[in-house]
Amino acid sequence: MTKFKAVVLAVVGLLVLIVIVQNTAAVETKLLFISVTMPRAVLLFGTLLIGFALGVLTAGRISRKSKRSK
Repeated sequence: MTKFKAVVLAVVGLLVLIVIVQNTAAVETKLLFISVTMPRAVLLFGTLLIGFALGVLTAGRISRKSKRSK
């Protein structure tokens, strides 16, 4: 089963890398009161990291709540 997980993780990582490499054009992004110009790949990668971090934090909170209620 660990080989399967490694293969799936490698495929997903490769797909993410392909999407990021294909999106190198500059894009203007408004963050609250400032406007930032950055490559679209940086924006995508930053969004990926923020989403991953929020998922880990949410999973940790849910896990702690279920342990307390038992």
